[in-house]
Amino acid sequence: MSLAALLVLADGRFPAGGHAHSGGAEAACKAGRIHDAATLEEFCRGRLHTAGLTAAGLAAAAAHGLDPAVLDAAADARTPSPALRAAARRLGRQLLRAARATWPAAELDALAAAFPRGAHQPVVLGITACAAGLGPLEAAHVAAYESVSGPATATVRLLGLDPFEASGVLARLAPELDAVSGRAAQAADRARRVGPEALPAASSPLLEIAAELHADWPVRLFAS
Repeated sequence: MSLAALLVLADGRFPAGGHAHSGGAEAACKAGRIHDAATLEEFCRGRLHTAGLTAAGLAAAAAHGLDPAVLDAAADARTPSPALRAAARRLGRQLLRAARATWPAAELDALAAAFPRGAHQPVVLGITACAAGLGPLEAAHVAAYESVSGPATATVRLLGLDPFEASGVLARLAPELDAVSGRAAQAADRARRVGPEALPAASSPLLEIAAELHADWPVRLFAS
């Protein structure tokens, strides 16, 4: 495993398109569910244990080498909101573009050919992690971290929240990030034997509903 590659992939400056997405934080801020560091932490914790766990499982499974088409269908099944499915594919396209330029690999070229409209971002992330010399657990860690770092960064812009407080939220969530990543990697290992039904499918209905409402806003700062 290359720790440097892990840092590059998890870096918010990696041009994977995440800066344009709030992970549901914009809608939550407007609804008053996020209004300070404490409520941001509650939001991020909920997102980590639902959407974050699901994404981490898919990423770890992709890093294990499970069929991308099967995993992409599994991601679709776990994403009821059309708006979130579209966002996941946009992010997948952007990540794949950055990954092919950074870690050229036949697996990434094959993924681009198989999914001209883009595969789900966690699937692309897992294959990218493999191309970068990382394993399933590391792929899960990146996916889990992205599930909370995006909303934390977005909230700084949306509310003018002190960035020191936002970073504190992420630091306090670190033990849970490790635990969720471990659970996701274990599930991905089981999925190698029994299929994608072993992968997490944690539900977050409020995120799905908010995404559909957000998609219809005439003016918004973030794409999702």
